[in-house]
Amino acid sequence: MNRSPYQILQKPIVTEKSLAVKERNRTLCFNVDPHATKTEIKEAVQTVFKVKVKSVRTLSYAGKMRRRGRTVGYRPDWKKAYVKLRAGEKVPEYVESA
Repeated sequence: MNRSPYQILQKPIVTEKSLAVKERNRTLCFNVDPHATKTEIKEAVQTVFKVKVKSVRTLSYAGKMRRRGRTVGYRPDWKKAYVKLRAGEKVPEYVESA
């Protein structure tokens, strides 16, 4: 299945923890498509940001049940990717639009 890099990289995760990892370890953090492989994520980051990727680590999260009174719903399953850049690569700046 052919997906664009923008379908694979859904949005950057901008939290205190992810920004600290970005500054300290040259690692970007993204919310990615749950069906994307590490190779697809690597190629998407290299295409979008024009940088060389050293490694990709992924974490899959199961959606949680959420209640509002009698109404029961589920948060969706999602996947997080930590993308480490090669030495000498400039760490790209990204801004999340709300």
